[in-house]
Amino acid sequence: MAWKKYLLTLVITAAIFATAFYAAWRFNQARIADIAATEQSISIDILSSETQFDLLGNLDCKTIEENDILSDELNSLASRLSVAEQNLGSDNKQVILLKKQYSLLQIKDYLLLEQISKKCNLKPVYILYFYSNAGDCAQCGEAGQVLTYLRQTYPGLRVYSFDYNLDLSALKTLESLYKVSGPLPAYIINGRAPIFGFKPLDELQKIMPELKTLATSTTPTN
Repeated sequence: MAWKKYLLTLVITAAIFATAFYAAWRFNQARIADIAATEQSISIDILSSETQFDLLGNLDCKTIEENDILSDELNSLASRLSVAEQNLGSDNKQVILLKKQYSLLQIKDYLLLEQISKKCNLKPVYILYFYSNAGDCAQCGEAGQVLTYLRQTYPGLRVYSFDYNLDLSALKTLESLYKVSGPLPAYIINGRAPIFGFKPLDELQKIMPELKTLATSTTPTN
C-alpha cells in the first residue's frame, strides 16, 4: 500500500506545480495585456497631439508650457516593460514586440517634443539612453537606476530608453544619426555628441548643467 501513498503524494505535488505554473502564466498574460492597452492609450495621446499641432498651425504655447507635453504613462510603462522582460525573458516574442512598439512611441514622442520646442521656443532637457541586455553591458542596470533617480528628482527631465540591439529600422536610423556605437551604455544629452560608458550620478549632474533649470520633486526619492 506504500506505493499508493507515494503515487498520491506525486499526484498532489504535480497538481500544486501545475496550478502554480498556470497562475504565473495567467498573471504574465494579464501583465502583457495591460502593457499593450497602455501602449495603445499612449499612441492615441501622441496622435491627438500631432493632429492638434497640424490643425492649429499656431499652438497656444502658454498652454503647452503649463501642461506636460508627454504622457506620464510613458514612464510608468517603461517600469512595467522591465518587469515583464525579467519575468518572461528578453527573448520572449511578446516582450520583443511590445518593446518595439514602446520604442516607436518614444521616438514619436521625442520628435513631437522637438517640433513643439521649436515652435514655442522651449528648452526641454532630455536624454536618449541606449542600453543592452545581451550580456555585454555590465553596468547598464546601474545606469538605469541612476536615470530613474534623476527622472524622479527632476520631473521635467525626459529620459528615452532604447535597447541598442532591438531589430527596429527607426531605432537603427536614430542610432546612425547620433553615431551611437559603444561601449554601452550611451547617452545623448540634449542632442549633443554621444557619451559612452557608465556615468555615476554626480558625474551626470556635472555634465548636465541644464538640470539646474528644472524644478525638483517635492516628493522625497530613495
